[in-house]
Amino acid sequence: MRNSRTQVLADQIADLSAKYLMLRIKEIPNSGYAFGHQDATAYGLGWKNDGSVYKSDVHEVTGDFPAVYGFELGHLELGHTQNLDTVNFNLMRTLIKKAHKQGGIITLSWHPDNPVTKKSAWDPSPAVTEVLEGGSLHPKYLGWLSRVADFLNSLKTKSGQSIPIVFRPYHEMNGSWFWWGYGNCTPEEFKNLWKETFEFLTLKNKVHNLLYCYSTDAVKDKEEYLRFYPGDDYVDILGIDLYHKNTTEEYIELLNNNLGLLANIAKQKNKPYAMTEGGLNMVTIDNWWTEVLDRNIANKGISWALFWRNAWPNHYYVPFKGQESSLDFKQFQALPNVLFLKKIKKVK
Repeated sequence: MRNSRTQVLADQIADLSAKYLMLRIKEIPNSGYAFGHQDATAYGLGWKNDGSVYKSDVHEVTGDFPAVYGFELGHLELGHTQNLDTVNFNLMRTLIKKAHKQGGIITLSWHPDNPVTKKSAWDPSPAVTEVLEGGSLHPKYLGWLSRVADFLNSLKTKSGQSIPIVFRPYHEMNGSWFWWGYGNCTPEEFKNLWKETFEFLTLKNKVHNLLYCYSTDAVKDKEEYLRFYPGDDYVDILGIDLYHKNTTEEYIELLNNNLGLLANIAKQKNKPYAMTEGGLNMVTIDNWWTEVLDRNIANKGISWALFWRNAWPNHYYVPFKGQESSLDFKQFQALPNVLFLKKIKKVK
């Protein structure tokens, strides 16, 4: 763990494990980039983990597991036993422990319900002013955050060491589809929400195993990327979500423009950066992994690229056995610069 004691993170009294994870994340681009998948071991096409299996669609196709594991905390704030994607939180904790023990990296997103309307995170009704200090729902929101803090503090190894997490709350804030997003709160209100969340977790609840990741959706320029940015003192990692929604040509342009822009911002701020979500739904292009994706993200300096979840037969982002891009996915996994679990273990 050389130099991990001198790592300066947003949380100035972060655990040694978090400092060590930051060193690993900074080291990854020297070898390539890590491959990540949301809910990789929780479920896939035609199966769901009931606690008795440890598998993933990625492993079924390639014989290897992802290097980065994404999980979702939405509905934890409500005290539910399972998240908004029906993953049981006790099972999630077990899966996080296993992935960490095997050398994987964990990233957690959080889509809290709209605290005003009690509908989902995708209800854009304004709510941020109500949950900030002085707002009518501030005490309720602190209760929500306390549940999140308890879960984060429960992530420990068998020997009692904290498991480090890349925490990515309030993402895609430059879009208008979430209650914390553009047009539903001001940039100042968003920054305050971020800072109050950070301070409540670190100072009040002694959560010290987090790296804080600020992550937008695709942007037009640097100004849009930084509009909601809470400041260097509150952020460890820069992220961007880049989905293939239109033509392949447009996606290639988007990857190059947005990752180039992110690289410049990250260089100025001396922070690592990643493609924190992305992919092509149902991977409808046979050679998408090698020809569209890798060819356009390989030399951008990202630490990882995380692909969204394999939820239903018409909503999945990595291949399963027999899916048309499977062969190309295996070739992608074999590329020397693409790090799945077996390769990421060697990055110390």
